[in-house]
Amino acid sequence: MTLSIYLARRFLRAFGMVLGVFLGILYLIDMVEQVRRFGGASLSFGDLAVLSALNVPGALYTILPLIMVLSGVTLFLGLARTSELVVIRAAGRSALRMLAAPVLVALVLGAVAVGFGNPIVAATQKRYETLSDNFSRGGAQAVSIGREGVWLRQGNPERGDATGIGQTVIHAGRANLDATTLYDVRFLIFAPEAGPMRRIDAAEARLMNGQWHLRAAKDWPLTGANPERAALWHDSLTLASDLTPERIRDSFGTPSAIPVWDLPKFIAGLERAGFSAQRHQVWLQMELALPLVLAAMLLLAAGFTMRHVRFGGTGVRVLLALAAGLGIFFLRNFAQVLGDNGQIPVALAAWAPPAVALMLALALLLHLEDG
Repeated sequence: MTLSIYLARRFLRAFGMVLGVFLGILYLIDMVEQVRRFGGASLSFGDLAVLSALNVPGALYTILPLIMVLSGVTLFLGLARTSELVVIRAAGRSALRMLAAPVLVALVLGAVAVGFGNPIVAATQKRYETLSDNFSRGGAQAVSIGREGVWLRQGNPERGDATGIGQTVIHAGRANLDATTLYDVRFLIFAPEAGPMRRIDAAEARLMNGQWHLRAAKDWPLTGANPERAALWHDSLTLASDLTPERIRDSFGTPSAIPVWDLPKFIAGLERAGFSAQRHQVWLQMELALPLVLAAMLLLAAGFTMRHVRFGGTGVRVLLALAAGLGIFFLRNFAQVLGDNGQIPVALAAWAPPAVALMLALALLLHLEDG
């Protein structure tokens, strides 16, 4: 028990050191990027520092599996250089028994990262997007999915007339997969500093060539004393829009911007509104598989570096461990892309890479034991 606690503490120390190094490097790189991006926006150094502090957690969370590989390499090289590995093996501890404590710590770290780190990263990412939009262009597009349907917001193209400025809030009962066709839709057009000035209800609205093409629409001008009396019916009507299918898709945001605890409800809302939730389902399963990914990365590092330095080839083994970790990391990302596109099942995209990494690591460790 004492040995397990000692190994767990050594591993936590190595993980904290590697995490701190990457945090500092990523923060400096991001500061340079923020200066380049907002160099002409007259932002203070404090604003740029805040933006970097909000953006770095997301990058750090993304490379967590690679940080785990480096932490494992740091741990086992340190134990090998001090001959502690030899002493532990001479005491009768097998490699698998010795790794039980670090693997358990890796699983706990993965669970903490998913349960607490994921919501923190989602919150900082949302805040970063909000601040960066405000600093750059003010942010004009948004989309929201809820039980009450689909909500969109667009900036009206400036045409010099009263209806061509301000913003338009769009609500629809349901939509097609990319939100370019809306059903039971309502447009509420706002003018700057004047409030709502026009409302349009339509049975259907299609986004084509920078315009909403409405069918069976009723148009109320809200500037008069009696909007109902001035209302007009149109079999077809067009409204200018600066939305595109790409902007609407991007407005949903990346699944990583949604806390893992809220993802099931968000997925249900997407499906009720008629959208595909494939990308979010893949992300949810990949988050649930993250503890297993981290444990597999640690075992991979152990399989390559759990040998005494007197055997030589330490540098080669470290490079092989890093290459194996990078290979699993890119395999995981590639499987995610295939899962997002629906080319492989969700469960296979999320759980196959850590399973492959785990089997490779166990094969290496068993070979080490036999040797």
